Amino acid sequence: MPATNWSGIKAKPLNAEIRAAALQRQQNLTKPPGSLGQLESLAVSLAAMQGRECPRCDRIAIRIFAADHGVAASGVSAFPQEVTAQMVLNFAAGGAAVAVLARSLQADFAVINLGTVVPVQASGVVDRVIAPQTANMTESPAMSPEQLEQALAVGREALLDVASGGAELFIAGEMGIANTTAASALTAHALKLRGSDVAGPGTGVAGETLQHKASVIDQALQLHAAEIDSPLQRLRCLGGFEIAAMVGAYLSAAEQGIAVLVDGFISTVAAYIACEVCPQARNWMIFGHCSAEPFHQQLLQQLQAEPLLDLQMRLGEGSGAAVAAGLLRTACELHGGMATFADAGVSEGGSGA
Repeated sequence: MPATNWSGIKAKPLNAEIRAAALQRQQNLTKPPGSLGQLESLAVSLAAMQGRECPRCDRIAIRIFAADHGVAASGVSAFPQEVTAQMVLNFAAGGAAVAVLARSLQADFAVINLGTVVPVQASGVVDRVIAPQTANMTESPAMSPEQLEQALAVGREALLDVASGGAELFIAGEMGIANTTAASALTAHALKLRGSDVAGPGTGVAGETLQHKASVIDQALQLHAAEIDSPLQRLRCLGGFEIAAMVGAYLSAAEQGIAVLVDGFISTVAAYIACEVCPQARNWMIFGHCSAEPFHQQLLQQLQAEPLLDLQMRLGEGSGAAVAAGLLRTACELHGGMATFADAGVSEGGSGA
């Protein structure tokens, strides 16, 4: 696949005419206007994205991007790196939370390995290995320019694959020991904060380990301060292969015109970068939930995003978005399945006081 001019990507415009028609339909359904709350606005937003007055979320595609991080060597995680490869196998075998949710949704599900310290060879795992792990961002940029391009392209390839299969909704998940450290560093640089402002428990670190995690983030920020001059350079210096793949997927979804349901903290960091590169990409994003990872809520506010759920989840791997996908299906069913006042022979205003 030829290199993509990522900074030149143009998001597909939303269909304003269909949006107006969907809004008019909502106003004519047998209920008081606004009585279904966010379910109404979700249906209208999806209609504008899909270009049809009655949208659907029958065909959901979930892709899990997995990769290891060199910064794990700095002691920022409660789990060893071999867990990444073990979880990749668990995804493929259907034992992970998001795999269970994908089955429940009858979603098109796949896990894509961009590089693990412990090699993975298994059916059901898409092999897109770039390197066993990124470099330690406290010592050098996490990725070379070539590796960054490869990782972005993996995300684009995955999105184009689900687009060719007719996906109506795309969810990206991630797996990678130490990836909350990378995501927190990306957030800190973007918003001009310190490591202590953004560092969260991730896999469950606390106390001195959490303080150490914050200092590692500060060390990386100081090392790369002079080198980062754009969102993609920030991603190269501080990110991970799987985070970059999600950025590539989100940008490609906006370009292709496919609705994205964004998961938790790490996925939202990738969404934030995608919106920096192409601000109109935000039009194609719905945010599934507010993670219990401490800084996620502030990041959502930066994106002017209202998450659908707040269940204190912080698992990642696309699980929160997969739970929220049921709400989108419900919104579509109500929007398309309810009778209008004219259909039902009900006087307008007759449904409720």
